[in-house]
Amino acid sequence: MSTPSLNTGKVWLVGAGPGDPDLLTLRAARLIMRAKLIVHDGLVDPAILALARPEARLVSVAKRRSRHTMPQDAINALLVREALAGTEVVRLKGGDPFIFGRGGEEAEACHLAGVPVEVVPGISAAIGGAAAAQMPLTHRRSASIVTFVAGQCKGLSEQDWSGLAGRGRTLVIYMGLATAEAIADKLMEDGLAPDMPVAVIENATRPQMRVLRGPLAGLPDLVAREKVKSPAVIVIGEVTAEPQIEELRALALEAAQ
Repeated sequence: MSTPSLNTGKVWLVGAGPGDPDLLTLRAARLIMRAKLIVHDGLVDPAILALARPEARLVSVAKRRSRHTMPQDAINALLVREALAGTEVVRLKGGDPFIFGRGGEEAEACHLAGVPVEVVPGISAAIGGAAAAQMPLTHRRSASIVTFVAGQCKGLSEQDWSGLAGRGRTLVIYMGLATAEAIADKLMEDGLAPDMPVAVIENATRPQMRVLRGPLAGLPDLVAREKVKSPAVIVIGEVTAEPQIEELRALALEAAQ
């Protein structure tokens, strides 16, 4: 373990939200604008990085499927090394640092090295995307449970997802584009109806955002046909059906009158 000194800096694990700079928290925006070093993911929108001061160092540690700019252990080491050298580091992550962002691992590495670390939460991709699509992940008449899972990980077929999706429940899948076929098969084998409505939210909250809908059985074809690219989340459940959304909008308008 490294020994911290009086000159040790600090690491901020900052959530950059789903993409739109207006959805940054005030604390996140202030930290970005004053930072001397920003270590950022590939999913952080360029408009957010543009808020950094001109002399700031921007280090990309972008990760793509089967191709990482920097392994996680090396990212941890970078944050610790820079902080021990006296640098105040902003570790900028798409969405929220503690929802599939490996923020927990980076915080642990800092704690083990005696480096002060602070977490600044951000709006997650699921929350931001659903809000932008006016798609309630929970609703008193449609879903009282929402679950977040990762669709791109080792041992996907062995994971037990039974009961996570179905009537009255919403399932949100991160990093599921490459495994869309396996995900659909897995859920249908667990008993989910092939016609269960599904939505894919691509580039949530950004100008090029798309919301694509279809049945669960058609999810792989939808992703392939529409050439969906990351960042995207898959939402499975009754709340994604267009008629349901139109009904909720109509009720909201009626209540407002």
